[in-house]
Amino acid sequence: MSWNHMVKIGGTVVATAFCMSAYAASGIVASISTDKQSLGPSDDLVVKVTLTNTSSVPQRLLKWQTPFGAIEESLFDVSRDGVPVPYEGKHVKRPAPRASDYFTIQPGKSHTATVELSSLYDLSASGDYAIRFVTKAADSATDKGDKGANAAKAAAQDDDLVKSEAVQVWIDGSNMKKQAPAPVGEGLTFSSCSASQQTSITSAMSAARTMANGAVSYLNAGNRGTRYTKWFGTYDATRYATVRSHFVNIKDGLDNKPVNVDCSCTDSYYAYVYPTQPYKIYVCKAFWSAPTSGTDSKGGTLVHEMSHFNVVAGTDDWAYGQSAAASLATSNPSRAVDNADSHEYFGENTPALN
Repeated sequence: MSWNHMVKIGGTVVATAFCMSAYAASGIVASISTDKQSLGPSDDLVVKVTLTNTSSVPQRLLKWQTPFGAIEESLFDVSRDGVPVPYEGKHVKRPAPRASDYFTIQPGKSHTATVELSSLYDLSASGDYAIRFVTKAADSATDKGDKGANAAKAAAQDDDLVKSEAVQVWIDGSNMKKQAPAPVGEGLTFSSCSASQQTSITSAMSAARTMANGAVSYLNAGNRGTRYTKWFGTYDATRYATVRSHFVNIKDGLDNKPVNVDCSCTDSYYAYVYPTQPYKIYVCKAFWSAPTSGTDSKGGTLVHEMSHFNVVAGTDDWAYGQSAAASLATSNPSRAVDNADSHEYFGENTPALN
């Protein structure tokens, strides 16, 4: 993604939103600012993000695609001296969005949030950092139900993303690269899990391994049937090779790596991981009510989360739920190849496809 100039207003560095066709469609304009142009090793990087509805109708955004709450997905593009800085915060598996999961901005209104980014990105190296807010396009709240909104998110192309221009900050870092925590134990281990939870997770791990093994066998055979096209779109040799490499790594992670499952999460979603901290998976409330295998299952959740680790597949969350994932495969196969739920549904293969 290209980044453009910043402007300075009253001593504050401000990056205003691109004027592009996506805004005409979504009606949302984004801007980002920071009060400091340079930071020392002990300073936190704090930015303000403002979303403005420039249209004449209410616009809806998924709450987790806005900065108006806890940051649990990658909502910023950060680079240091032109080199991308990876996101180190949570990647969360959620159910498909419901009406209550949307945030509405009324016509002509703006909403601003202050976000601390030091805990979400590795800012330990000195350099010139560029930070841009990026989220999916908004959805008109006037006449679309959840299904339409969900499909709109899945169908979004790169130019349908709502982006601010970049704000630039010089950071005098520690010049010591942060190391990811060492994996815990060997094989499958548990943290804060009861005996019954450990039994359930062990069964889920077995199901996940079966899914990954089946996926690798399918892809190694070069199959291009509906099982592949349903979740990853039309055949393309490069994309196919990427999906195959993802599942080889997922299989290796589940079979051979020191996976630690933490049961301390009490949030409503299924699970989450930190992509730079393999192979620790935090399971949450929805995980326990899910079936062991099948759609949105415990086993599938482990496949989903394993795919998020940067050393495995580094997937993102572009679409949640089978309907949105299937729409994404049709509208944007490249993004489907980067979508964690698409990997989960391919692995679960429910309903069974050839």
